[in-house]
Amino acid sequence: MEVEKMDENEWKYHGEGNQSLVVSHCQRCVVLRFLKSPPNQNKTSEEILHHLQNIVDFGKHVMKQFFGENYVHHGEIIQLPLDFVRQLCLKIQPERPESRCDKDMDTLSGYAMCLPNLTRLQTYRFVEHRPILCIEIKPKCGFIPFSSHVSQEIKHKVCRYCMHQHLKVANGKWKRPSKYCPLDLFSGNKQRMHFALKSLLQEAQNNLKIFKNGELIYGCKDDQDFACDWNELARHLKPFFFPSNGLVSGPHCTRTIVKELIHVITMALLSSTDACRAGDMKTVPISQGRSYCEASAFNKELVRNGKHKLESSGLPRGCILYKTLQAQMLDMLDIEGLYPLYSRVEQYLEEFPEERSTLQIDGPYNEAFYEKLLDLSTEDDGTVAFALTKVQQYRIAMTAKDCSIMIALSPCLQDECSEQRPVVLTSKSRFTFSVSVLDLDLKLYESIPHQYKLDGKIVNYYLKNVQAKDNAVMSNRFKENEDCTLVLHKV
Repeated sequence: MEVEKMDENEWKYHGEGNQSLVVSHCQRCVVLRFLKSPPNQNKTSEEILHHLQNIVDFGKHVMKQFFGENYVHHGEIIQLPLDFVRQLCLKIQPERPESRCDKDMDTLSGYAMCLPNLTRLQTYRFVEHRPILCIEIKPKCGFIPFSSHVSQEIKHKVCRYCMHQHLKVANGKWKRPSKYCPLDLFSGNKQRMHFALKSLLQEAQNNLKIFKNGELIYGCKDDQDFACDWNELARHLKPFFFPSNGLVSGPHCTRTIVKELIHVITMALLSSTDACRAGDMKTVPISQGRSYCEASAFNKELVRNGKHKLESSGLPRGCILYKTLQAQMLDMLDIEGLYPLYSRVEQYLEEFPEERSTLQIDGPYNEAFYEKLLDLSTEDDGTVAFALTKVQQYRIAMTAKDCSIMIALSPCLQDECSEQRPVVLTSKSRFTFSVSVLDLDLKLYESIPHQYKLDGKIVNYYLKNVQAKDNAVMSNRFKENEDCTLVLHKV
């Protein structure tokens, strides 16, 4: 790709995270990713290049082993003319959210990552001239901690996401809690998955976005509040699901289109589009721990209806949710069991700081790094090597817990369908699709103390402000039942 020959006006602001900023090309299916840094703290060109190379190597040598060749797109590093980069920075600066402008885009090194635009279909280039629909889902952690190191029993009953929702609302990040529960999505039970996806559509927060031809049409940008408008969404989606325009408009039309969308997403998430197994990794038993969350709105509805068994159908081994969950479950000790091991590594590094590179904490993320992740034993032998392995596995798990799944769909004619092309059917349409994973940068080693403190805040807030109220409500119900008890005496 000859970026230097492209006018900067052909690129547009695409989004950004804590460490990088992304722009996409208006015509070609590529994006450029630039590193960011706080003002007056610019890294040298060599440091930028090293950082970007670590990101590429981690995706190529580690995450591809977990997710498979078709799901992970690690990209490549390119060097750009500095004048082009500066002009591009000036063009996109007005489009950046105010909350993100505390860091500056790297305009001094000229290095960037070139990646495929995952809002576009990745598998079959011949359909690129057709309209493309893309759904981005950030599923979050799909299991309940099963570690014996967990100190609060509530963590064995309520998932991290559902507890964290209440703290986020209290802190003003969101106006109301979402009914979405990751355990419902990861259950493999279609009824539970449909409920989870519908909950995401109702309260997208930053867990769901929908793009049409690369443009965001549904979901919030960064931390902006988002008003759910299913009628507007249905207007965008109607040509995809009902191309003949034979369906009448109105509430029935909207409900039908949303139902079709949920069906398509579910089938794509459960499909296997990559035969690659997860390297030599022995899988963590998904059966460990409970398969449902007591705070799930779906679970509560069952209980209200007198049903107490929540079905979990299980995930097909080759599907993206299964692979994601396997990587997440490398967090075998929970942050409570992991933190003392992190402290052991830290104490070792204080005594021998020169060993940091030998331990590969900051890379290189190569085959040797991956090989060290394969030891799933949880018997602590007291060594730094054991502690380091668990710390690195935890970092992988945290990366998988925060990744995004991209499902790109394009209408497919019947005569174009074959066994080589994954296809999902609806009542009136058929789609070819690709599934990809992004946001796979390895979580920082230095973030572990923050995670430990945050875990305590989440659990303590939930116990004090949510479970306490729930217990009070249940207590009042029992009292009401006692007041209304009719005692019959034998005459």
